[in-house]
This record gives sequence, C-alpha cells and structure tokens, in this order.
Amino acid sequence: MGDACQACLTRIPHATLIATIMCCLGVGVFCGTMYRGSALSILMFDEVFHFRLIWIEALQMIFIVGSACMAALGFMLLCLGCLTTGATRQKVYRAWRARVGGRISCAVFMIITYILTFVWIVLLGFLVITTFLFTIFWKLCSKPKNIDLSTCIDFTQFDFMFPSSVKQEDMRICEAHKIKLFCKDYVEKAEFMFILAMVSCILVILSLVHYLMCLSANYAHIRDHEKFQELQELQYLTNPDLHASKDRF
Repeated sequence: MGDACQACLTRIPHATLIATIMCCLGVGVFCGTMYRGSALSILMFDEVFHFRLIWIEALQMIFIVGSACMAALGFMLLCLGCLTTGATRQKVYRAWRARVGGRISCAVFMIITYILTFVWIVLLGFLVITTFLFTIFWKLCSKPKNIDLSTCIDFTQFDFMFPSSVKQEDMRICEAHKIKLFCKDYVEKAEFMFILAMVSCILVILSLVHYLMCLSANYAHIRDHEKFQELQELQYLTNPDLHASKDRF
C-alpha cells in the first residue's frame, strides 16, 4: 500500500500544481474584484459626474472571458505537467513521435505563457495607476474641510480628464448626499477592490513565471528521456540479453 502511494505521488507535478492553484486563485480574485470595481466606477461617473463610459462595460465581459481562458490554460498546463512527470513520462514518451510532440507542446505553451506574462504586467501597470487615482480621491474625501462640508471637492482643475460634455458644475461635489455617494459608497469601496485586484494580478504574474520554470524543466525532461531511450536502444543492439527487461523502462 505504501509503495502504491509513493508511486502515485511521484506522478504528481507538485510545482505545476502549486502554480495552477496560484493562477486560479489570482484569476478568480482578479475577475471578481475588477468586475465589482468597474461596476462601482460606472455608477460613480453616472450618478456623481453625470456621464457614462461605455468601454468600461465592455471591459467587464473581457474580464470574465479572459479569466475563463486563463483557468483553462492553467488546467491544460497541469495536464501537460502530469504527462511529463515520473513513470507517466516513461510510458507516454516512449515513441519518437510522442517525444517530438511533447517537446513542441512545451515550446508552444512556453511562448503563450511568456506573452501572457507581459500582458499581465501591462494590466498591473494599469491597476497601479487606477489605484493611485482612487487613493487621491480618498485623500480628498479625508480632508477635514471636506468632511465637515465647509468646502467642495473640486475637480475643475482636472477638466482635461473629463469628456467635453461634462459641465463645470458637475465637477464640483458640494451637496452632502453627493459627497456621501462619491466618498463612502463608491471611492472607498472601489479603492479596496482595485487594491485586491492589484495583489491578485501580482499573484497571477508569479504563477506564470512559475509555469515558465516548470515548462522549461518539462522540456528538458522530455529531451533527456529521448537521449535515455536512444542509449537504451543502443544497449539492446550491443547486448540482446537486456531486451528481456525492456518492459521495466
């Protein structure tokens, strides 16, 4: 029983499994927090500044589809890791064509993972900027003069960041209910969502780097297994008595 468990454990790609858990956890948190954060941003722009950004609504669907694709990629890489680990590798990659196919698969997934790493780094940069902006908004809300409603939260000096259709009076938040909407209902919650999304984005990037290391190792294992097979076949040619033990490899 112990030998069977040990043999089963040697077939598990532990490094790829850890990377898959990190990837799925990061992607799940990223999808949920970005969807919620973008929804709060849409409501904030609509109810406080009275304009709508249609492209943010399109981003919500992109987040869902992209997260599903990342999860599918993670499970495909986990399956590839299982095929290139332990005794499974020795059975699957016996034939020359199987070894070539395995090396090509590892190379293709390495390219895809490498590109996705850069995509997530760009997303991280976007999230850093977004989180910084919402942190500035929260600092404005935290000023004592704004808390006691003695002054307005004025964005007129940033009118170049708003669409031309936005009126100057809409860039000044003076009423108590508008300040509550802007600060408590939207900015405070959205900032927390974007901070979580930024942390999850870092986790996904780490998992992709981990995947790259695992794929490089798997590629080397298949290549080394091919050399081992060639050496074994050479031994069979020079010493036919070893042919009887071939099934052990």
